[in-house]
Amino acid sequence: MSDENLRETVERVGAGFDLGEYEIEAYLTVLQHGELTASEIADRTDIPQPRVYDTVRSLGDRGLVELRESRPMKVVALDPESAFEGLQSDFAEMVAALEDEYTAPARDTEAVSLVKSRSTIVRYFGEVIADAEFELVCSLTPSLLERFADDLAAAKDRGVSVDLVVTPSADAPDPERFDYGAVATTARGRRGITTPVVAVADGQYSVYATQGAVRDDPEKYGVIFNRSALGFLVSGFFGTVIWSTANRVLHDPNGAVSLPRTYASIRRCVKDLATIDGDVYATVRGRDVLTGEPRTDRGRVAETRLEANEEVATLVVETDSGPVEVGGRVAAYEDVEAHEITVARDAPPQA
Repeated sequence: MSDENLRETVERVGAGFDLGEYEIEAYLTVLQHGELTASEIADRTDIPQPRVYDTVRSLGDRGLVELRESRPMKVVALDPESAFEGLQSDFAEMVAALEDEYTAPARDTEAVSLVKSRSTIVRYFGEVIADAEFELVCSLTPSLLERFADDLAAAKDRGVSVDLVVTPSADAPDPERFDYGAVATTARGRRGITTPVVAVADGQYSVYATQGAVRDDPEKYGVIFNRSALGFLVSGFFGTVIWSTANRVLHDPNGAVSLPRTYASIRRCVKDLATIDGDVYATVRGRDVLTGEPRTDRGRVAETRLEANEEVATLVVETDSGPVEVGGRVAAYEDVEAHEITVARDAPPQA
């Protein structure tokens, strides 16, 4: 469709749906009764008598009603399916043409985006949840939990590990009435409206917003982090500040860790491995701390370390070339900065 024809179609659709208050009131009233005179429409609506004739003639010109020039003139309702058939066709044609014109913005060209529209912030939450491949951490209000419950369940069903915080905790659904196990691997509640709402997929794509922002407070905002080098900051904030202080347990399957599992957060990985007896094996994808070159290391997990303040978390993997110390994002003490850590029971898993 040419630009000129597309513009005409958009204008035609806009004009077709651009009904005024009187036109809407008259149209719905005629539909309800099937056939009315102009005086009867005036009696049944708040449309002033002098405006009734202009109003119904406008509806007639749009093909929404039939005007029978009798004495008195009668306004007859038409089947809406027939009346809107032309608009439906134009609308479908317009959507298809607009889709052809639409160029998706390259998401990876902007590392950080600041947004203030509630609908946009909520849309990004949906995108982050849908994008998660192996790990999802999120802090949601009860209303956001309700909105994205099916999306969280779908993520969990496709094998994504989901750590969920619901805030404020006092308003969280009662675990006896809400199946947290269907939407999360583990779930906790955190006190206070000061807790931000957060979602991070695989330690990379993330959204951070205040609770006010998702309540349509115009003075609040949301931030979208679109590159792993920045997204891990939100993931780290979630793990060290939000998750560690979420004291109400909503769902915890007896602390059992199901393997194999892939982690973006080394701190979560180290904590989970501390609860597992027997040998486990890891495949680590990341980059060399000294050269910055990508590397993959595989072997038995020989040791885990986690300082009391959680500032330093380390995984030691016994590879064919010797022991390799693995750290998290921006690691400095270790040999490898881990981006993905996949852990399994019997042998190093495929990454």
